[in-house]
Amino acid sequence: MSHRAHLFSLRFAHAVREACIDERYTGGRFLKDAMAGITVGIIAIPLAMALAIASGVAPQYGLYTAFIAGFVIALFGGSRFSISGPTAAFVVILYPIAQSHGLGGLLLATLMSGVLLVIMALMRLGRFIEYIPESVTLGFTAGIAVVIATLQVKDFFGLPVETMPEHYWDKLAVLGQQLPALDAMSTLVALATLAVMLLWPRLKTPVPPHLPAVVVGSLLALWMNSQGAAVETIGSRFSYLLPDGSTGAGIPPFLPEFAWPWQQAGAAGEPIGLSWELFRELIPAAFAIAMLGAIESLLCAVVLDGMTGKRHSANSELMGQGIGNILVPFFGGITATAAIARSAANYRAGAESPVSAMIHALVVLLALVSLAGILAYLPMPAMAALLVMVAWNMSEAPKAVHLLKTAPRSDILVFLTCFGLTVALDMVIAITTGVLLAAVLFMREMAQMTKVTDITGNKRIVQAELPEGWQVFKINGPLFFAAADRVFGELAGLSRQARGLVLYMDGVTILDAGGLSALNKLISSCRNTGTEIVIADLQFQPLRTLARAGVKPEPGISRFYPTLEAALNGVVSGEA
Repeated sequence: MSHRAHLFSLRFAHAVREACIDERYTGGRFLKDAMAGITVGIIAIPLAMALAIASGVAPQYGLYTAFIAGFVIALFGGSRFSISGPTAAFVVILYPIAQSHGLGGLLLATLMSGVLLVIMALMRLGRFIEYIPESVTLGFTAGIAVVIATLQVKDFFGLPVETMPEHYWDKLAVLGQQLPALDAMSTLVALATLAVMLLWPRLKTPVPPHLPAVVVGSLLALWMNSQGAAVETIGSRFSYLLPDGSTGAGIPPFLPEFAWPWQQAGAAGEPIGLSWELFRELIPAAFAIAMLGAIESLLCAVVLDGMTGKRHSANSELMGQGIGNILVPFFGGITATAAIARSAANYRAGAESPVSAMIHALVVLLALVSLAGILAYLPMPAMAALLVMVAWNMSEAPKAVHLLKTAPRSDILVFLTCFGLTVALDMVIAITTGVLLAAVLFMREMAQMTKVTDITGNKRIVQAELPEGWQVFKINGPLFFAAADRVFGELAGLSRQARGLVLYMDGVTILDAGGLSALNKLISSCRNTGTEIVIADLQFQPLRTLARAGVKPEPGISRFYPTLEAALNGVVSGEA
């Protein structure tokens, strides 16, 4: 694949075809994939459950997402090492949907987002990942991390909060009011879990830190509960219906059944149904999910490309993500996208192809049907501590601090804007505002770089002796709408006292409609003052723009020359 072909190509099941068909797939490679898949599958089990809980639904829906979407996206996607499933980035979008529309609304929004992702793939929009500045991605991911960490305060400290308000500042107020009622035992479990996650990497073992941390937290909670404490667990908070109508604790130890998303329960416990009003309410959320899913999955693929030296197919990855998010809601799975941390662990564990991601999905499936009883003992404070660590890693705090210390003021402003809007309002508003602000600030900087310089007296460039009243100006930089009015306005003012102007434009790379309009105004001003204007050394794009606009030389008013030397000779010889 050429240097930039990965941004434009679209091939169904690209990663599988490239890694397993175009390249020879051997038994040795399969063994490496199997070991990596088992490793990442074990990592994904508690994460999938914790992220489902953080998104406002029961933990089994996170497991459904990990094994169904994780398998489907690996099969049809465009990044050979990506591991897909529930991710922390979606929590800030999914939690409000679950609160207002229940599981049914969440599944329907996921389905709609999958359709949007497929459309984005067909329109070859994967290349636009290049146009999202780092200040924007760092800003909204840091903002998401803050929101996720805030949502974990309730379970981390065992606070008696029934429901969380919609707005961030209201959440802080409720948590602050309830903080004096924290449960010491729950807090101890959370702190122990967090401590193990922080200290375990110092042992430099291949075992990821959150696994021993969750084990320690679970054993501590089990002992505390046996002594009469009331540390909440997955088994005590969540329940499910058995086929005989009885209720089981924790997560159901059987596979999900096919069900239409709109027949699932809404916030009131009744099937949400299908209506235009519901569709209209969910469209903004579905668009937000699709946009974030595209950004997250393609950023993950870019990171993996940097680690591996391989090239993903951006549009093929969007297609795989779309197919996965279309299929998974029919089996109770929530939104999925590529997870950077799990994907990096997959590669480091020796993965060779998307087969490792499929094996990871099968490991999650096996855990669901065989370990459901054990998973019910996982304590909620330990899950909260796990997500606090996920939020910290997601925030990329060192990168954010480095940006604040070293970046230009415009990038810092964009970062702070995206961060603040993500926390206070909405991620879609934050990204949209951030990209627009970055674009405006970039245009301002580009406009400031466009300059006009009087080089009449520069004998190294202007070697000819010009007639009296003639001046030579060199223009450097793009003449687009934000710069052209200023540049040609300055020249129009000078034309009132000059007999003629020579514009040396070899440094002008772009002339847009705004620049063309400003140039026409300058020519009109010169026509009125009787000043002749000579334009020299146009580059291809400005020359094409003038040709398409039908701009032609006017005797006694305007002339065009291919080089500055020819223009100066024409002025000296008095050519009309």
